[in-house]
Amino acid sequence: MTEAGVLICDPQELMRVGLRGVVDSQADLTVIGEAADGEAAVAQALTLCPDLVLMEARLPRLDGISATARLRAELPETHVLILTSCDRDEYAYAALRAGASGFLVKNTSAAEMLVALRGVLRGDTMIAPSVARRLIDRYVTGAVAPLADTRLDTLTDREREVLCLVGRGLNNVEIAEKLFLGETTIKTHVARILAKLHIRDRIQAVVLAYECGLVRPGG
Repeated sequence: MTEAGVLICDPQELMRVGLRGVVDSQADLTVIGEAADGEAAVAQALTLCPDLVLMEARLPRLDGISATARLRAELPETHVLILTSCDRDEYAYAALRAGASGFLVKNTSAAEMLVALRGVLRGDTMIAPSVARRLIDRYVTGAVAPLADTRLDTLTDREREVLCLVGRGLNNVEIAEKLFLGETTIKTHVARILAKLHIRDRIQAVVLAYECGLVRPGG
């Protein structure tokens, strides 16, 4: 079994020790490095090329959101999962815009965190339920007016349908089942959507779907 390498970045040593214990207890995960601030996280990531970075949002020297943006620009194959003590909506939204694949708060159980880690490594978007609900209320139900984006006009009807499902958090297998299509076909649609919209990954596609009002509660 191939182990996924995890870099832990948190300013508190006790938190890093605890997270290392949880991650290293799994046969398919291993901690390959630790960092106490954002600058160190970026430097270690560039050296170690982890599969996933477990990142606190509030860090000294360079905050976790800015560190995430730099990491995703330099290492697009590396996933970032924000695990923070601050669950403010602005942090969650900024994290997704920066390219994070998930946002959890530190009252998350070890079991839930491991589910999120593996989900992120599969390419899914993992957001704490309480945060997801508030983001939907704020950015989808009308508290923030949808943005017009002419890039959506380049999508076919099927691609727009796939984008909506991506925005709702479905992975490729789930989308394929819902649309009665093959998973390979869905992967092709997603790749074309990213190319047409000039965005780097499906996380950015989720953000765009929210901003443009494509996703609606229960839709």
